[in-house]
Amino acid sequence: MMRRLLLAGMLLLAPVAAQAKLPADPLASPMWQRLGGTLFGDDTVRFDDRVKVVFPGIAEDQHSFPVSVDARGIKGVRRIILFADLNPIPLAVDFTPEGAQPFLATRIKLDQRTPVRAAVQLEDGSWLVSGGWIDAAGGGCSAPPASRVKGDWAEHLGEVRGVALRGGDGTHVRLAFRHPMDTGFVANIPTYNLQDVALTGAGGKHYGTMRIEASVAEDPSITVITDAAVGEDIVLRGSDTNGIRYDGSIAVRAAPADAAVAAR
Repeated sequence: MMRRLLLAGMLLLAPVAAQAKLPADPLASPMWQRLGGTLFGDDTVRFDDRVKVVFPGIAEDQHSFPVSVDARGIKGVRRIILFADLNPIPLAVDFTPEGAQPFLATRIKLDQRTPVRAAVQLEDGSWLVSGGWIDAAGGGCSAPPASRVKGDWAEHLGEVRGVALRGGDGTHVRLAFRHPMDTGFVANIPTYNLQDVALTGAGGKHYGTMRIEASVAEDPSITVITDAAVGEDIVLRGSDTNGIRYDGSIAVRAAPADAAVAAR
């Protein structure tokens, strides 16, 4: 019996794998340690201003706040995540660039004053993080979307428009989806959001995939940058949490002109 107790004690004292220590947060967010542990696990994390997170100094509309993430000055970026610490749904977009450049622009909801950040994962699995505080009025995630108020949201499900313009730094692919992006924080309206988007090009080349959460603004707009050539068709495949499809293709153009995505 004594030997069994001794062995049990030795098991209790055995070392266990510890989570990697997160660096001190320059923004002093009250959620950094908990959120960082959830997002990054045991991966190495560093703060790095080369991850450019660009957004207005004032949140004029907490329901639709523009943010862009530009990590084109960093080599070996394999993943980008955009998040707001104090939102009830912190994560907004999880983007794997694949054949696209490490750039992403979209609009998100803000539920209160919060840090808005991006993190990029490198080929060695480590993360580089940057961002800043933004003041915002409350309710960005807890007010019903305009299409719910109007009552016409169901008429537009599956609609998506886009344009792909070839410029000096690549082909900017801009997508605009019609979707209420319900967060689940409005009475009697469950969570319902655009969920995944994938872009491919000529010969099936993968330009990127992204997971999208309900903290992205209603009628999501998303911009990425690829190397697609003029005349090439970029194929879109997307779906929402109810299985509604958002599929189509966009022809790359050299001149600035709107191009509708053939939704089906």
